Amino acid sequence: MPRMGEHRFLNPHQPQTLYGATLLCYIDAVFGLLGSGGYPFLLLLAVALGAGGFGIANEKKWGYGLALGAAAVQVLLLVGTAGTAVLGFPLVITFLFDALLVALLVHPMSRDYQRIWFR
Repeated sequence: MPRMGEHRFLNPHQPQTLYGATLLCYIDAVFGLLGSGGYPFLLLLAVALGAGGFGIANEKKWGYGLALGAAAVQVLLLVGTAGTAVLGFPLVITFLFDALLVALLVHPMSRDYQRIWFR
């Protein structure tokens, strides 16, 4: 547990599902910033994923909620704009990573840990 005023970028003491979700949040945020094309909503989504990952690493309930919400919106946005083309290459890779992030966040191990330990 970090001391007062200290923040973590990653938290190796969390279950592997949350640890992996934190990493994917950061990776998605970087690629989201690079590929946003300057669209404000996509930029906001990328920032939300990065902030959500930081909140998860520091065991904050708002971080978990923000990451889950942003990840779900990202999946819905991709499916909504691409439709069935999301199952074709190369979009399927983006879809799988985004869906994996949602799956890691809603996994029972992640949900139970955040419910018990997050403030």
